[in-house]
Amino acid sequence: MKPPPKARASADPRRLALRRRRLLGALFALPALLLLGALVVYPVLFSVGRSLFDASGDRFVGAANYVEMFRDPATLKAVRNSAVWVVVAPALLTGIGLVLAVLTERIRWATAFKLVLFLPMAVSFLAAGIIFRLSYEQDPDRGVINAVVVGVHDAFEEPAPYPTARARPSEALTGSPGDGYTTAPGTVRPGTGVLLPVVGVAPGAVPATALAARAPAPEPDGLSGTVYLDFTPGSGGRQGVIDPAEKGLPGMTVEALRGGEVVGTATTGDDGSFRFDGLGSGDGGYALRLPAANFAAPYNGVNWLGPSLVTPAIIGAYLWVWTGFSMVLIGAGLAAIPRDTLEAARVDGASERQIFRRITVPLLAPVLTVVFVTLVINVMKVFDLVYVIAPGPVQEEADVLATRMWLVSFGGGNDQGLGSALAVLLLLLVVPAMVFNIRRFRKDGA
Repeated sequence: MKPPPKARASADPRRLALRRRRLLGALFALPALLLLGALVVYPVLFSVGRSLFDASGDRFVGAANYVEMFRDPATLKAVRNSAVWVVVAPALLTGIGLVLAVLTERIRWATAFKLVLFLPMAVSFLAAGIIFRLSYEQDPDRGVINAVVVGVHDAFEEPAPYPTARARPSEALTGSPGDGYTTAPGTVRPGTGVLLPVVGVAPGAVPATALAARAPAPEPDGLSGTVYLDFTPGSGGRQGVIDPAEKGLPGMTVEALRGGEVVGTATTGDDGSFRFDGLGSGDGGYALRLPAANFAAPYNGVNWLGPSLVTPAIIGAYLWVWTGFSMVLIGAGLAAIPRDTLEAARVDGASERQIFRRITVPLLAPVLTVVFVTLVINVMKVFDLVYVIAPGPVQEEADVLATRMWLVSFGGGNDQGLGSALAVLLLLLVVPAMVFNIRRFRKDGA
């Protein structure tokens, strides 16, 4: 049965209005769609097509670039590093952000704390990379992280007193800084004084407490000697003889040996003198040794940018930048949790740990999922930090897919075919996480 003419007439204006609105919406969206097509769709399609050609772009090779991609050891290493990034960085950031978000609810200056942690987000990855490249320097005088590590190490383990010193080349002492210096076996007997000349110590490196060296006084019931810096500033000094201007070396460890075993240990005083008592007559005599601990090189910290630690070090820089983002986002979700639920749990006798595990975390699960997936997408595309922080010799050890793609295409490889294949692989890895996030946003919006 046909509708009355008046009903059809009244429906037509509504349809026309709906069409006008759709047309108007399409016109407004057209510039954005054109821009999206030019900046996203066209490059993606071009990269897919380019990945099917050789390095020059003249010869069609089909899937050869994709096969080569998984045969190249450097590319496989980049895939492995990307997997480490995806597994470690988002999980750490989500966990740290959750803990900080919960803790900041209990402090009075929470806003200032959040502001300080969020400030690194205002720093570009390039600037952050330069900051951490300098901070990770192995020289403690330049790298602040190793300066702290060395300070802590030296607080528990005394550094060697004279790392640059070495024995004066002579018949008296033989050896090397790594093995220590020793007199000839059986040449030292109680009642004698021994001179142990040392060189290689800069005048400024001699301790301020050092006094003028003095020759040991022989004692019938003891074995004594002097360790001194056999160097006279200017000229006129004599080798193997204590001159008036020469200083003793305090704090030097001296060992007495008999039959290859240590039978006594002494430490030099401010004038470089030392003494052993109670050694006995020493049939066959003794030998004196300046052990290698006196000359050990100073502890210079950790080689953060070495092959084994460069990826964890760069992930540490990434955590510094993104911790504030994770904390603020999770904190916003935490603020939306009904307080009545938490108070009811406390009234029922639940501990704070139980509330956190069984109420807070389950209620925050949607927010934690969004944060985690967003960070997964972000770490898949990380480029700046890896490229800036990793030194040239270990760049390949730190490569991820994004840096490998750039290096193969423009950083000396000049193979846009293989580089495009890497770009397509990266896109295929990122798309599932993006689709998951979009569906989550739509579900939350609904």
